[in-house]
Amino acid sequence: MLAEWLATLARHVAECESPPVLVAHSLGCSLVAHWARSEAGRGRVPVKGALLVAPADVDSPAHTPDEVRSFSPIPMARLPFPSVLVSSTDDPYSTVDRSRIFARAWGSRLVMLSGAGHINADAGFGEWPEGRALLTELVERP
Repeated sequence: MLAEWLATLARHVAECESPPVLVAHSLGCSLVAHWARSEAGRGRVPVKGALLVAPADVDSPAHTPDEVRSFSPIPMARLPFPSVLVSSTDDPYSTVDRSRIFARAWGSRLVMLSGAGHINADAGFGEWPEGRALLTELVERP
């Protein structure tokens, strides 16, 4: 599963005319970390930044279904581009401590929301103007 997702992300980034800002949710956050590690190793990371929302802790047996175990271990290397990690105090797929560890390891600015669940439609999020503002911040970086 991870290999297929990595190939898809690499293909889409390569199709961009200018460096994109990646937006990832849940398992996608681990995907970005894996992709950045593999591309940085090749000297290529054509990305302007990343908004990482509600990272799922695929290293935790308590929080992860078996079908996504191929994403473990989560790379704990600094991302070679600016990033913002948004997490919640009551996310069922990652603890506050693990989200802090991810943010520190990836060099991400951490935004911690109180009681926002997995920060998705099931948790009551729709348009989410705060998320749009964080994305705009990354897009408008020089």
